Amino acid sequence: MSLGTVLLIVLIILLIGGLPTWPHSRTWGYYPSVSLGTIVLIVVVLMLLGRL
Repeated sequence: MSLGTVLLIVLIILLIGGLPTWPHSRTWGYYPSVSLGTIVLIVVVLMLLGRL
C-alpha cells in the first residue's frame, strides 16, 4: 500500500467520525465533516494526478 492510500483511508475514517451523529457532537454542526471532506477531495485529486 502506498502512502496516499493509507492517508486516504485514515481521512475517510476521520470524516465518518466527524459526522454530528453522537450526542456530544451535535452542537458542532457539519463543520468538522466539511473540512475533512475537503481534505479527502484534495488527496483524491492529488492521487489521480500522481503527485501523492
